[in-house]
Amino acid sequence: MATPAEAATTDQTPTADPRLVARVVGKAHELFVNGIGAGAGGVRAVVLDSWQRSTHHGVDPTHTEPPHDLSDAGLQAARAASPLAPVMPLIRDLLTHAATDSGHVVAVGDAAGHLLWVEGSHQLRSRVEAMGFTEGALWSESAVGTNAPGTALALNSPMQIVGPEHFVAAVQQWSCTAVPVHDPRDGSLLGVLDVTGDESVASTQTLALVRATVAAAEATLRSLPTSTPAATAGPGQPGGPWLLEVLGRDTGELVRNGHRLKLSPRHTELMLLLVRHPAGLTAERLALLLHEHDVPSVTIRAELARLRRILGSDALVSRPYRLTTAVVTDVDDVARALEDGSLRAALHRYRGPILPNSESPAVAELRLDLGTRLRRAALRSRDPEDLLAFAASTDGRDDPSVLRAALDRLPGSSPRRFAIEARLAVLDRLYG
Repeated sequence: MATPAEAATTDQTPTADPRLVARVVGKAHELFVNGIGAGAGGVRAVVLDSWQRSTHHGVDPTHTEPPHDLSDAGLQAARAASPLAPVMPLIRDLLTHAATDSGHVVAVGDAAGHLLWVEGSHQLRSRVEAMGFTEGALWSESAVGTNAPGTALALNSPMQIVGPEHFVAAVQQWSCTAVPVHDPRDGSLLGVLDVTGDESVASTQTLALVRATVAAAEATLRSLPTSTPAATAGPGQPGGPWLLEVLGRDTGELVRNGHRLKLSPRHTELMLLLVRHPAGLTAERLALLLHEHDVPSVTIRAELARLRRILGSDALVSRPYRLTTAVVTDVDDVARALEDGSLRAALHRYRGPILPNSESPAVAELRLDLGTRLRRAALRSRDPEDLLAFAASTDGRDDPSVLRAALDRLPGSSPRRFAIEARLAVLDRLYG
């Protein structure tokens, strides 16, 4: 009768207890890399095949230093050109937020294995970066040996890798689940979606969640135009995704093909909500998101008809209402910098609250969420310059707690204390 570990050898996903896998496969890996192939008993066939390919590619099992092929500029260009860029908001909504809450990391790679986005738990990201699991790095099987995203791409199949099943020893403290993403029109391989974390990541529940996210992304891609933006095109530039600017503005501006278009407050709100919900929204749902009180859906449909005339009939479709072209926002830049742990960059890109005069409940929620995240990051930062930068921002300059925290971190002799103390005195007089 087969052992639990042996019973898992015919499958793309491990079915044995991860602790049993750690013992059985860990010993087998040690024997394999020392040239004793017969010691690979209890290893899934799909993993053993991958170990053999890794050896053929010359991967060193004692050392991992993945190629970092993409510079900062190259990474931005690759992201702009990626056919997966339009569905990144969807991936974040369905998977990244849940992974962050669970203390895991989500990576999105291209068809070659370059990691274009690595998001999720900030604490875990700091740890996986130590082994080179970073944006711009190449994690193909031929570059770093057996790993879920690289092996999933190599086999063009979903893959789960548990701890010691990784070929390189430095990666064996992690487990991961990866599913390839395909073009729904022609079936071509577009990239891979991966979740990395502790042994709980290699579960049937995680695999089901990643599969469902990929299915939703592919369904969304089916409705998008077939043209691919030029590799060098950035947001708002010809061939690149459109850019919606909403920070610190009462009315938004849409930048497309290098040209700016001012939108009305209502059209700005509609655009922002449609960007946040790439799978689409009904007129009834939009009415609820835009207004605390009931508003006839016919009013929303009339506004959407006007917006369609502005954007072009091919850019906005109905049933449900959704955008068919890639649109990013300046909010994304701030949120990404926060996820990267770069508060200074986030504050530099933050030009004020999201549509500060909008009374839409949904917009107000987005505005509060971003402001709260910035405030918490500033108060937790060990760098006093970060807190001082937030204290000087639109959100921080009227926040007594932030101003007092800034005073606490400044030396008693600092000339910057006077301005902060004066501002606190003004707030005390105004609000008591």
